[in-house]
This record gives sequence, structure tokens and C-alpha cells, in this order.
Amino acid sequence: MNALFPSLQKIVPAKFYRSIIVAFSAAIALQFWADSSWAGDPFRMKNPRNIGNKTELAFKAIFQQGDYQAGDRYLQEALSTDSKEPLAYAMKASLAYTQKDLAALETYSKKTSQTARNLISSDPLRGNLYAAVGLFLEGSVILQREGTVKGAPQALTRLQQVYQHLDKAEAVSGNDPELNLIKGYMDLMLAVNLPFANPEQAIQKLEKNAAPQYLADRGIALAYRDLKRYSQALEYANRALKVTTDNPELYYLKAQILRAKANQEKNSQLMEEAIKNFDTALTKKSQLPGDLPRQIERERRKAAENLSNFGQVGDEGTRRRREQGTEGVISPPTSPPSPASPASPTPPASPTPSASPLLD
Repeated sequence: MNALFPSLQKIVPAKFYRSIIVAFSAAIALQFWADSSWAGDPFRMKNPRNIGNKTELAFKAIFQQGDYQAGDRYLQEALSTDSKEPLAYAMKASLAYTQKDLAALETYSKKTSQTARNLISSDPLRGNLYAAVGLFLEGSVILQREGTVKGAPQALTRLQQVYQHLDKAEAVSGNDPELNLIKGYMDLMLAVNLPFANPEQAIQKLEKNAAPQYLADRGIALAYRDLKRYSQALEYANRALKVTTDNPELYYLKAQILRAKANQEKNSQLMEEAIKNFDTALTKKSQLPGDLPRQIERERRKAAENLSNFGQVGDEGTRRRREQGTEGVISPPTSPPSPASPASPTPPASPTPSASPLLD
């Protein structure tokens, strides 16, 4: 992994950090898609950890129901009842990022790192995993405060430390589902953003090692969207929606993919479907965080403009045919020529009228 860091100077760190924070937020939604009998740790059927009930309720509200407001209320309680759980602080930091609250982002990033370090001695796997997450979140604070150009060197130093902790966690249990989900998203975003990287390898690893399949599918859909491979992105978004039908963010993701594919193919039917998915996401806009509803509304308006432009292109073609006098003209079928009579010479062919070009 260290060999990749010189190449990281060539990408936009802020974009990469935004991608990973969104990915991390999706990754921790895993808490809610496993059997409820796993009792507090739906990541693992073996050697479960006690993550905390309030933290679990917060994640369920946010990621199963797409209700960030209820989730934030549960997280406030979790800070008291689950005060030793780094995941609670990491989620608060992620919410602060979506709300553009830099002070809260810094506070909860540091609390994530602190509680994770305290956990390393008793649980080196999760301790190192969330030490990595905490350092990553601290890097996002630097970029927000210092800007991309000035903050990039410090942020990239944090990113190197992130992967050092992930390597330590992997040494404890390389097949751990919680580790593979979070690290899988990070590897995938790196592969999408780095030149000469192989995203297929990262996609295969995420699909094979991460659980549950819903979150793996969501991450792969995001990657294919960014790679402009929209048919594959749509396939994985649909797979994710089969499991989580109540999350407005997934309808938003599907709408983005459909709109991009419709523009690529100049397909009005796909654009209409994109608009329907934007509308479905907006039915629950009161639950969504920060500026996200306004962003969805902007993209919905652009999709409607795209659809209108498709119609104008069709209308222009009709107008031109009308001007040429060919609107609705269908050329008669060509009859096979009659054999010429030996006694009668073949008459010269009549010229074809230039005013009657064939319709496509």
C-alpha cells in the first residue's frame, strides 16, 4: 500500500476524503442487516463484541430507515450509555461532516481515536480498525480547515497512518467482516481515483469478503457510477434496493445512475425513470441531513431539463421533415423490373423527384 502514496499526490485529496466518509457511513450501516439474534454485534457470528444498544438503534434509524434526525437523537444517548464504543463517536463525526460542523467533526474525530487506542489492548482488531477510522476523520478536519493545497501533505500523512493501523488489524484477523467492509470501501475508492489502479480487483475483493451483500453491492454501484460504467452500476444498485427498500439515499443513487446513463444514450425513457427515483427519494427529504435534499432537488431539476432537451431534439427533426414536405411520407415498395420485350425497346427511366427523399 505504501507504494501507492506518491500517486495520491496526483488526485484531489478532498474528493477522496469525501468519498471515503460517505463510504464509511454506508459501511457502518452493516449493523442492521444481520440476524437480530447476534445480540449487539451483527458483524460476527463468532466472537461477537458488545457494541451497545443505543448505537445500534441510531444506526438502524439512519441506515435502514434513512432517518438521520432520529439517528442523531439516539447517538446523543449513546455517548452516555456506550461511552467506550469508538463506533458511536465515529458516527457522530460522520454526521458532523454532513452538517458542515467543523468543531463537532474535530471533537468526535479525536474521541474516536482516543477510545480506539484505549480498546487496542483488549481488542486489537477493532482497536486498530477504529484508530484508522479516527485518523482518517482527523485528516478530513485538516482538509476542511486548511484547504486542499495547504492541507494535502498533512492529510496524506494521516492516510499513511490509517493503512498502518489497518495492516495491524488485518494481521489479527484478515477475514473479519467489519474490517473487510470498511477497508474494502477504502481500497475501492483508491482504485477508482488513482491512475493505473485496477478497480476490478478491488471490486472482486469487496464482493467476496465484505458482508452483508447489500453494503457490498452499494459500494460497487458507487464505484461503477464513478467509472461511468452505468449498466453495471444500475445492476448493483438494484441488488441493494431489493434488501433496503426504505432508504431514500439508495433511490437517490439509482436516480443519479439512470440520469447519467440516459444522457449517455440520449434515452428519454431512462430519464423519466431517473426523475421518478429522484421523486421517491424526496418523499422522505425531512429525514435527510444538511444540504442533501436541496442537492437532490437540483439534480432532479437538471434531469427534467435533460428530458425537455431530448423532446426538443425530436421536435426539431419533425420540423425539418415538415419543411421538406416529407412528414408522414412513406415510400412505395419498389416493384421488380419487368423483363423487356425483345420487340419493344425499354423506355428511359423517369427522373426521381428531388423533393421526395426517403424517410429513415
